[in-house]
Amino acid sequence: MISVLLADDHALVRTGFKLMLDAQPDLSVVGEAADGEQAVELSRRLRPDVVLMDLHMPGMDGVRATELITTELPGVRVLALSTFDLDENVVAALRAGADGFLPKDVSPEELIEGVRVVHRGESAVAPRLLTRLIGTFVRTSPPRTAPAELSGLTDREREILVLIARGRSNAEIAAGLAVSPSTVKNHVTSLFAKLGVRDRAQAVIIAYEAALVHPGE
Repeated sequence: MISVLLADDHALVRTGFKLMLDAQPDLSVVGEAADGEQAVELSRRLRPDVVLMDLHMPGMDGVRATELITTELPGVRVLALSTFDLDENVVAALRAGADGFLPKDVSPEELIEGVRVVHRGESAVAPRLLTRLIGTFVRTSPPRTAPAELSGLTDREREILVLIARGRSNAEIAAGLAVSPSTVKNHVTSLFAKLGVRDRAQAVIIAYEAALVHPGE
């Protein structure tokens, strides 16, 4: 059973999500938070598998709450939600450790699958949407120094990082490089460890900020 914490300042939204998720045999809503502070407090107490985190809440917002949760509770996954597709807070949440992003108007099926995906340790952001979001907002952010960990990547790992940043799935990377999907998965695991990132979302942000890829490529 996947335990889920709902964080949204609108009670009706929480009620709708709860009804939707509790109807699934493998999902259970274990708590509800009306702001970021409550989300952090309940995450510490309940240790949910996944937090559905609205980014726009009064007081402590979802970005700060995400940062605290992912730093203190690495076993808790955060799926960020926003009313807007192109929202600078989405990239901020991904930088803070969110495992994915979905717009609030997604279908029930997409939301349910998103919870399952982040629980598996994968990113619940569609690759093309991810690169569009990051390409838009990393481009307008102040330049950052490339992390020293990039120098520790092998040539193949760097190549795969670039392909991830261009929205390629593991299967697509494997086909393009003429290697097995398991080989790509091993390379991805290794480069994530070297970069100190949790998922593809954070890896893509590093690739853009290090100018390994550029918006529009």
